[in-house]
Amino acid sequence: MEYYSTHINKLIEQLSHLPGIGSKSAQRLAFHIMNMPKDQVQQLTGAISGARENVQYCKNCYTLTDKELCPICGNPSRDGKTIMVVENTRDLAAYEKTGKYQGVYHVLHGAISPMLGIGPDDIKLKELMHRLQNDVQEVIIATNSSLEGETTAMYISKLIKPTGIKVTRIASGVPVGGDLEYIDEVTLLRALEGRVELK
Repeated sequence: MEYYSTHINKLIEQLSHLPGIGSKSAQRLAFHIMNMPKDQVQQLTGAISGARENVQYCKNCYTLTDKELCPICGNPSRDGKTIMVVENTRDLAAYEKTGKYQGVYHVLHGAISPMLGIGPDDIKLKELMHRLQNDVQEVIIATNSSLEGETTAMYISKLIKPTGIKVTRIASGVPVGGDLEYIDEVTLLRALEGRVELK
């Protein structure tokens, strides 16, 4: 039995297709949109349409941008000899928020996952290898510490090692404020292997 009009049902259905939005959240969002002033709704739909039409991949690092080069690749003060490889644009943004990394990035748009049918050709690996023909000294692999992220990291490492370029992996381990008893064995092992000398 349908409780709402066709238009509201259609809006709820479309919103529920978004990741992390279930039917209850979609309903809540739909009713919020219905109560917004019309000009705000037009701004929202305009922003969605504008982003979808104008955002593209950076021709260098493959992050999302509305220009040919993203602001990071277009910044001459960034160190182009160091490339950090991340799975998606959200990961890039997380590292940028630290304000400490001054190199450039390469966004894979996924990770190798045989279970999901995602192979090396389905992510931006060929493009990474093409970039390594320039003057690159280090590739930092910053994929997630999931099974897919680890598989991708090992695959990339095996591809790059023969070129003589230094390949490093981000350390991962115990989060600040985390209790050791609640942390899984893989994370503890990575924390142990990534230990550093105290000064």
